[in-house]
Amino acid sequence: MNTLLSKAGALITTVTVALFALFIIINFPFGYYVVCMLLPVGYVMMSAGLAYECDDDRRVAAIIGMALAAVYMLLVLLVYFSQTTTVANEQLDEQADKLINFRRGGLIFNYDLLGYGMMALSTFFMGLTVKPKNKCDKWLKWLLIIHGAFFPGCFIMPMTGVFLSMQGGEHGRGGDMALLFWCAYFIPVGVLAFKHFNQKNDN
Repeated sequence: MNTLLSKAGALITTVTVALFALFIIINFPFGYYVVCMLLPVGYVMMSAGLAYECDDDRRVAAIIGMALAAVYMLLVLLVYFSQTTTVANEQLDEQADKLINFRRGGLIFNYDLLGYGMMALSTFFMGLTVKPKNKCDKWLKWLLIIHGAFFPGCFIMPMTGVFLSMQGGEHGRGGDMALLFWCAYFIPVGVLAFKHFNQKNDN
């Protein structure tokens, strides 16, 4: 059961990130809002698998990684559930729309970046738990650790006001390209994690 759930989490992570990229390309916001609510569930399942199998000398890193994963999941679920419910179904005044409409770059958008910053920190600590036994594990470990480098940007950039141009409703292709780059980076993480857990099942 442990391996099965871990593999399922890695698979969910891979598929949802791939769908996220597809929906960005075809400009289908509601679609990527929905898959972004599934992604953190898959990531938590995948991370739990890494935490469960780690050695005792790396247990603290696993606990930190899981705690940050939970914060990421909470923030992101709040962000995208609001977009598929309140924003989609209610007539909002201008001020409320600026605050909670993701595509306007307001408060909710900043919470989304904070959430993915927490995810980046989580991957850093989860990467520390991996003791590579083969080439696949080495790639997984370092992709997770290096992904932690996304944290400073996610945490600091909203404080600079760089996204204020989105207040007029312009999402911008530059932002889409950055998201597609992230997808290209993270899909291999899910694939390698699936292979990692699959090897555990074979042993």
